[in-house]
Amino acid sequence: MDIKNISVIGAGTMGNGIAHVFAQSGFKVTMIDVNPAQLEKALATIAKNIDRQIAKGTLSEEQKSSTLGNITTVTSIADGVKNAELIVEAATENVALKLDIFKQIDASAPNGAILATNTSSISITKIAAVTKRPELVIGMHFMNPVPVMKLVEIINGYATKKEVTQTINELSKQLGKIPCTVNDYPGFIANRILMPMINEAIYSLYEGVAGVEEIDTVMKLGMAHPMGPLHLADFIGLDVCHSILKVLHDGFGNPKYAPCPLLTNMVTAGKLGAKSGEGFYVYTPGSKDLKVSENFK
Repeated sequence: MDIKNISVIGAGTMGNGIAHVFAQSGFKVTMIDVNPAQLEKALATIAKNIDRQIAKGTLSEEQKSSTLGNITTVTSIADGVKNAELIVEAATENVALKLDIFKQIDASAPNGAILATNTSSISITKIAAVTKRPELVIGMHFMNPVPVMKLVEIINGYATKKEVTQTINELSKQLGKIPCTVNDYPGFIANRILMPMINEAIYSLYEGVAGVEEIDTVMKLGMAHPMGPLHLADFIGLDVCHSILKVLHDGFGNPKYAPCPLLTNMVTAGKLGAKSGEGFYVYTPGSKDLKVSENFK
């Protein structure tokens, strides 16, 4: 499949990162979000991230201009996908929202367009079932931060054609990424393994086995993880972690995947991690100092 025009739905952290890497690789990208202010913020974020690349000597000013020139923004899904060969949905990790978006995409995208989702845990088969082209629906799960992380987890739905999988694999390589293809079961591979580890770290804190810094230090120094599991949970978003664990719990019916009560309470209280300013740690704008939340001292 000859893919040149990409539409990305959602201009948040993942959406703008996905738009960035496609545009930097020479693709024409339409970034779609219902909120015009979010689109402006996304473009500013992309420009800032490119400036970091320039400062490191990995990109030039000319490449910055061409990358930003490859991106257009719209607020309508129907207008934004009408000329796309590939649409990548990167909206909030909410089943009802994603199903609604895919119905809209399916109604407006060209017949042969591939419909991909950046979901980190929701069933590709379930998403594909609301379209009239389930054979063209696939998971394309980028890692955060998208411009930096090399992995793309590619997830086959029950009906995904082999040609579609091959196309997305090759496309990922064109972006400088390393694709890994997996099958459609709850949490896929990345989060089926990662989220129980994070949940167990939260249980260890909840049961008083160790403190926040001790848990993260053991995993960083003992297991060579670049970031401790509690810090990582804050970075991912505690609400996102909670949602993924619920998908695993519902999908497998196994109590080992049930979210820790402490995680549930924190999400209910609005302590969502870095994006809310507090989770297991406190996040102060402009400060690189990481301080444990008063709730865990």
